Amino acid sequence: MVTPPPSTYRLQIRKSFTLDDAAAVVGYLRELGVGAVYLSPILQSTTGSDHGYDTTDPLRIDTDRGGETGWSALLAAATDAGLQVVVDIVPNHLGISAARENPYWWDVLTHGRESAYAAWFDIDWSRPITVPVLGDDAVLSVADGELAYYEHRFPLAPGSWAAGDDPDAVHERQHYRLVHYSQGDAELSYRRFFTVTTLAGVRQEDPAVFEATHRRVASMIAEGVAGLRVDHPDGLVDPGEYQERLARLAPDAWITVEKILEPGERLPDWPVAGTTGYDAMREVNGVFVDLAGEAAATERYRRLTGDGLTSTEHVEQGKRMILDRLLVAEVRRIAGLAPDVADADAAIAEVAIAFGVYRSYLPDGVADLDKALVLAEQRRPELAAALATLSPRLHDPADELARRFQQLSGATMAKGTEDTAFYRYARFIALNEVGANAGEFGIGLDDFHTLQQVRQQRQPLSMTSLSTHDTKRGEDVRARLAVLAELGEEWERFAAAVVARAEGSNAAFAYFLAQTLVGVGAVEDRDRLHAYAEKAMREASQETRWTAVDEEYERGVQALIDLAYDDAALRDGWDRLLALVEEPGWSNALGQKLVQLTMPGVPDVYQGTELWEDSLVDPDNRRPVDFAERRRLLASLTGTPRVDGSGAAKLWVTTTALRLRRDRPELFGSYAPVPVTGSGAQHAIAYDRGGALTVATRLPVGLARAGGWGDTVLGLEGGWTDVLSGHAYDGPVRLADLLASLPVALLVR
Repeated sequence: MVTPPPSTYRLQIRKSFTLDDAAAVVGYLRELGVGAVYLSPILQSTTGSDHGYDTTDPLRIDTDRGGETGWSALLAAATDAGLQVVVDIVPNHLGISAARENPYWWDVLTHGRESAYAAWFDIDWSRPITVPVLGDDAVLSVADGELAYYEHRFPLAPGSWAAGDDPDAVHERQHYRLVHYSQGDAELSYRRFFTVTTLAGVRQEDPAVFEATHRRVASMIAEGVAGLRVDHPDGLVDPGEYQERLARLAPDAWITVEKILEPGERLPDWPVAGTTGYDAMREVNGVFVDLAGEAAATERYRRLTGDGLTSTEHVEQGKRMILDRLLVAEVRRIAGLAPDVADADAAIAEVAIAFGVYRSYLPDGVADLDKALVLAEQRRPELAAALATLSPRLHDPADELARRFQQLSGATMAKGTEDTAFYRYARFIALNEVGANAGEFGIGLDDFHTLQQVRQQRQPLSMTSLSTHDTKRGEDVRARLAVLAELGEEWERFAAAVVARAEGSNAAFAYFLAQTLVGVGAVEDRDRLHAYAEKAMREASQETRWTAVDEEYERGVQALIDLAYDDAALRDGWDRLLALVEEPGWSNALGQKLVQLTMPGVPDVYQGTELWEDSLVDPDNRRPVDFAERRRLLASLTGTPRVDGSGAAKLWVTTTALRLRRDRPELFGSYAPVPVTGSGAQHAIAYDRGGALTVATRLPVGLARAGGWGDTVLGLEGGWTDVLSGHAYDGPVRLADLLASLPVALLVR
C-alpha cells in the first residue's frame, strides 16, 4: 500500500551541496516538521552540471554529488531521524554534451546501429547521427584514436582510420556527422528534450530499455526510498505505459509526475499519486489576486506599452515561432511519415500550435485533438485537405505519426508558452507561471473552495507546491506582485516612469522589468537582476535572442536596471512603491504559505522558502541556502513572532503547519469551507480539513482601505485553539481578534 509522506522538503543536490551536506541538515528538517527529504536528480550527470537533469549514467550515483558513500550517509541520517526519502528521476533523456562521459552514447557513436545500446536512443537510422557541435572554424584532428574538435572528443569506428589519415576523410567514415551547431534545430537525427540538442531522448517504450535504465532506481527502492518524482513524462511515447511499468517496479512507492495540467484538465488515469503540484500552485496564487483589478490592469498595460495582443494571441505567436525556428527537425521527422500528403509539415505544425493542452494520451484526450484540428483548419483553411488526410492517423494510438505528434505538441506548448509568451506578455507577470494561464486574472473565493473539494476527491495524495526549481519567480515575489493588482494608481506611476526611461526598448519588456523590480525589491546584488534580464529578454526572442544577440538593445535594458538604482527620481519612486508593497506582501506570503501547507495533498517546501525569499528563474533559484541561520532562528522561536523583515513569522507558520501535519494526520482527511460573515468576508479564506481549520487574509490592501475586519466573524462551532498564537476560542470569533497578531490562523478543535 502506498503511504505518502506528510510533507516533503526539496533539496538541490550538486557539487557545492552534496549528499553528505544533505545528511547534515536532516536533523534541522526533522525539527522543522518535514516528513521526507526530497532530492533533485542524483544519478551520474555531466561534469559540472548544477541541476542533474543531464544524466550520463543511470546506473550509478553521481560522484560529484557524493557518490555511493554520500548516498549511504543520507539514507542512514534520514532513517535515524524518522524521515522518508523521495528522489527525482529523469527517464526521458540522457546527457550527451560530453560524449565520453556517457558510455552508452559513446558506444552508439562508435558502432552505430550495431551498438548494444542502439535501442536505448530514439534515433533516425536512415542517416548518420547528427551531432551539432561545430563552430565556424570546423578544423578536425585525430588524437589518441579519437576525432577531436577543440575540447570535444568522439570515438572512431573500428577499422575506420589509420595513422596519417586525413581527419575529414576519417570523419566521413563514422556513424555520425559533426555539423555546425546552428544546424541542430533543423537537421537533428535524434529526439531531444524540448530544444536541447545535448539531451538525447531515451526509448522507454522498449521494456528492455526500461529495465536496463531503471536498475539503480530499483535498488534505491530496495534500499528504502519511499517516493519517486518523475521528470517530464510528456516526452515519453506512452507515459501511461511507463507509469504502469514503474508502479510494478516500485509498487509501494509514492509516485508523482511532473505533469503540467492546464486549468480544467484532469490527470490521466495513471497508477500515480498525482502531479508535482503546479496545478495547486495556480490555485493558491490565484486566490490571492484581486479579480476586480483585471479591467484596470489590462487597460493600463495596453496604454503604457502599446501591446494590444491577448495572452492567447501571444501564446499562438510563441508556439509559431518555436515551430518555425527551433522544432523544425521534429516536424520534418513526423511529416516524413506521411510522404504522400502535400503540406504535411505545415499541417502538423498548425495542429501543434492549436493544441490547448500539452498533449493527448490516446485514446485519452481525443476531444483536445479534435478541438485542435478544428482550430487549425479555421486558422489555415488552405490546409484543410492535408488535415483531413492526417486526422485518422493522428487519432490512431498505434500509428507512429500519432505517437510522435503527441511528443511534439508537449514540447511546443512548453517552449512556446512558458519560455516565450510568458516573457512577452507582461500584463501581470505574477500569473506568468508554469501550469498557469496568463489570461486568468485570479481565482474567486467560491471557485477556490470548489477546486479544493475536487482536489480532495480526486487527488488527495498529489504533491502541492508553491516554489520549485522550475518556477519563473519565487513564491514571495509572486506574493508581492499580487499587491499590485490592488494598488492601481500607485503602481502606474512607477511603471510609467520605468517605461518612459526605456528609450526605445521594448515597452512591454520595460513594463515586465518594472514588475520584477517590485517583486524582488532593491536587492544589494544588482547583478542578479542583470543576469535575469538577460535570460528573460533572450527567452522572449524579440529584439534579441540566444542565437542572435543584439548587444545594443541588451545594453539599453541593463542600463534601465542601473537607472532604477542610481537615478534619484526613479529610485525614489521605486522606494515609495516598495514601502507600500512590503506589509501586504508579507500578508500574502504568509497566507499562501499556510494555504499550500494545509490544503488537500502532500505539501512540498522548496529549499530555503521557510524564510522570505526573492528568487527568480533558474539558476537564481538554486543559490545556496543558509541552513545554519535557519537552524538558529528555528531554535530561537519561543512564541508567535512579529511579522518583520527577519522572516521569523514565515518560519513559525511553516514549522507549525508541518509539525501538525506530521503529528496529527487525522486532522487533514476532508475539506469544507467555513462560513465567514460580515463586511470583510471576501477577504478571508477559511476551511476545515477535518479538525484542522485554516484562516488566511486575502486582498490586504482593500481590507485596510475598508477599515479592517470590522464586524467580520468566523463561524466556529465549539472550542478551538489557534496553534500559531496559542489563543483558545469557543464558538464564533471576530476576525479582528483572531488575526490580531498574524494575518493567518491554524485552529485545532
